[in-house]
Amino acid sequence: MTNECVNKGRLVGNKAPEFMAQALVNGEFKQLSLSDMKSKWKVLFFYPLDFTFVCPTEITAFSDKVDQFKELKTEIIGVSTDSIFSHLAWTKQSRAEGGIGNVKYPLLSDFNKKISRDYGVLIEDEGVALRGLFIIDDQNVIQHSTINNLGVGRNVDEILRLIEAFQYVAKNGEVCPANWSKGQDTMKADPQGSKSYFQKHG
Repeated sequence: MTNECVNKGRLVGNKAPEFMAQALVNGEFKQLSLSDMKSKWKVLFFYPLDFTFVCPTEITAFSDKVDQFKELKTEIIGVSTDSIFSHLAWTKQSRAEGGIGNVKYPLLSDFNKKISRDYGVLIEDEGVALRGLFIIDDQNVIQHSTINNLGVGRNVDEILRLIEAFQYVAKNGEVCPANWSKGQDTMKADPQGSKSYFQKHG
């Protein structure tokens, strides 16, 4: 991925920018890179800061449903511009005390802001990331991105639905219509195929 592509916002459909950084993984500090997970689907999500308000609701919501993501052979990676020591301290606090407790996926430290900048979500003058989220396939191509402003969290169930849809398209070659969920009809991406779909669902 070139910087030109990133600056123009052309992330979807292109290779995800590579990263390598320290992460908190199961209570330990480890080096983590995008290449480590090349054969799996990934959800890479950015959040502004540790010890804040909306962020813990998102982090714990992803952690609570991590098994559903694993069933889809999908890894979750959370990222903020905090240090790994801040991540560790936050996990040492229970949810009842304003912490996040044990998190079942890596929390990456983007302390130098490079990852947030490469993915186009960094608020430069504040040094924090917007709520960017990227679905990256098993070939490290970005299939989906969303960016929320700081005040609104994301819907984890919708992320699961999107992964199921993108994986279905990748496996079967058919496309998923609006509001599609697993088990519903898809359509062939040609005039006759779409006509057949609308004849049934019109």
